[in-house]
Amino acid sequence: MTRMEEPGAKIMVVDDEPQILRVLRRALESHGFEVSTAPDAATALDMMKVIPVQLLITDLRMPDMSGIELCRSVRRNSKIPILVLSVKGDEAVKIEALDAGADDYVTKPFGIGELLARVRALWRRSTLAGSNSDAVLEIGDFKVEPQIRRVSVLGREVHLTPKEYDLLLFLLRNHSRVLTHRAILEVIWGKESIAQSEYLRVFVAQLRKKIEPNPRTPRYVITEAWVGYRFNPGI
Repeated sequence: MTRMEEPGAKIMVVDDEPQILRVLRRALESHGFEVSTAPDAATALDMMKVIPVQLLITDLRMPDMSGIELCRSVRRNSKIPILVLSVKGDEAVKIEALDAGADDYVTKPFGIGELLARVRALWRRSTLAGSNSDAVLEIGDFKVEPQIRRVSVLGREVHLTPKEYDLLLFLLRNHSRVLTHRAILEVIWGKESIAQSEYLRVFVAQLRKKIEPNPRTPRYVITEAWVGYRFNPGI
């Protein structure tokens, strides 16, 4: 049983469709989660003032206040993982939500198994978020020693350029989270480079050649079409 599935672990689910709330509550509670539900974003924000929520699941398209606005409001004073539910083909809205602070998304219709896997992955990442920036990171197949900027994959040392190292470290510290092109470019190259997506494509290709067993079928740096990248460290 994972930490997220221990008695008392709390998830807030926000959706204006009662049937989805019932299905998600039933499925999550059957896996040991404690679930609170809200029919809209405003109600969710009021409830979160008195309920200690550990992870938020929200629909994006809701009346009055959207899921994107909810993400922004939560991010003003909380770092809890946020998983958004989006409609298939709504890439622009997904990107806006991720830039507003969401950590990941699941596209409707979705399987409960996929949703549970995403919840567990986000929780594992969140438990590592407060670690010392100079501490050695050992996550999945990767070991990074920030003080000497050394990277090992499955015990094999990998030699990276400074920018490749910065990119890998950022991906690793945000593993399992979908990172938009804009977010990565801003962190690694600065705000003036957010329109230069070719920078990112080149460096991701270079990084894959050095860390992937087969760069043509990436295991670690996963492309999220039209959106960005997700890093799977092998856990």
